[in-house]
Amino acid sequence: MRQVCSSLGEAHARGIVDRDLKPANLHLGADGVIRVLDFGAPRFMVGGAFDDGAELTGVGQTIGTLDARAHVAPARWRCRRTPGRVTLRVRVLAYVYPGWHSIPERDASFYAGFTEWDLVYASPPRFDGHVQPRLPLWGRYDDRDPVEVGRRVELCRAHGIDGLVYGFFWCRGKRVFQDALDLGYLGSAAGQQFPFALMWANRMPRRVLPVRRTDTPVIEADRLVPSDVADFVELIRYLAERYFVRDNYLRIDGRAYFSIFDSTFLIQELGLEGVREAITHARAALRSGGFPEVHLAAIEPSDAVIEQVRTLGFDSVTSYVLLPDWKGAFLQDYDERVAIRAAQWPGLAARAGLPYHPAVSPGWDASPRGADFGAERPRKYPWWPVVVGEHPDRFRAAVVRAVEFARASALTEDERLVFVSSLNEWSEGHYLEPDTRFGLGWIEAVRDGRAADPGPAREADPVQKHT
Repeated sequence: MRQVCSSLGEAHARGIVDRDLKPANLHLGADGVIRVLDFGAPRFMVGGAFDDGAELTGVGQTIGTLDARAHVAPARWRCRRTPGRVTLRVRVLAYVYPGWHSIPERDASFYAGFTEWDLVYASPPRFDGHVQPRLPLWGRYDDRDPVEVGRRVELCRAHGIDGLVYGFFWCRGKRVFQDALDLGYLGSAAGQQFPFALMWANRMPRRVLPVRRTDTPVIEADRLVPSDVADFVELIRYLAERYFVRDNYLRIDGRAYFSIFDSTFLIQELGLEGVREAITHARAALRSGGFPEVHLAAIEPSDAVIEQVRTLGFDSVTSYVLLPDWKGAFLQDYDERVAIRAAQWPGLAARAGLPYHPAVSPGWDASPRGADFGAERPRKYPWWPVVVGEHPDRFRAAVVRAVEFARASALTEDERLVFVSSLNEWSEGHYLEPDTRFGLGWIEAVRDGRAADPGPAREADPVQKHT
């Protein structure tokens, strides 16, 4: 407590008053020094009076103790002389596809050492102007490697990404692709500190790639993940014991964030009463075990179930890739699709009766996952559709739109989230990692989009959040 008071005293001496002091903003380092993080709603004093037109603390500035190691630079704000009002904080989170290493299941189905990098690098252009292959500037990598993963975490940290949401493959206790999270991310020094959450990818990986048959369902029967009440409770308990309890697990108002990729299938599999019972029992198991409560998000519930998700026990709704019209034209313009999807966000929230966290994507082209049929391509995933005209500048505008939607919502600070799909799903054409076309352009679009000045109608504008 003495350290905290000393740090605040030094800040006050420099004319900075923190109005958002709370336990979550105090960090005890391994060196025993408490750091005050995230001056999220500061005011600046000049001559003993508040000056709300002053430019507040910025990147590179330190306050608190004079030793720069003992305090973290707070968020920077440009205020417009509107007393006591600042732009609301929004957290931007990126999904992570954990499939960039070989696993026994795919070794058996394909060949030893197979990964989807083989598809990405071998994907040819399939029509005039088709941008394929789309290749990583930093080359192919193994996402079990903590050095490679740590490099990408630091890239995210430096470009306005506040956390990562890892796909979590689970089928009645069986996991696949787990090493990307357990060895790559949590095995890296950066990943042990950077916020993360999990999304239940409740379907198993494809056993045939590229897809060659056109007469099979988009989701084959052997990829479906059966579940029941006991299995769902066991999943939540497993996650709580290993991940929810971690200091860097992402929380919303103290509750561990967890989303379900195919929420519609879960509801169809268990039925309404089964899902309600499963969620109720899972929450009870968390309480009895002394674990954090869970914030449960339904991803893209269908029209048939979206109006039921609130009564079933979900806390929010969101999307993974909400960009193409899956039954529309083969080639779809990026800007047109962004505008159409963004117009749907308020209706999704209204129909669900829950907060909707918008999701944006830099593009869509799953061609690498499908065999080349020439002009006779099937009208289904992964061949159809392809979004064209994507560019970092257009993606930046999509990020601005999503951030402004989140700011305009009547949600708590912790609830204001924006999702980006994704950090690295190269085989579907949506990624933030550097590529050979635009370099760092995609992830710089996130940084610039969340920092963009929203215009004179807004009172304040955060340049970039640093913790």
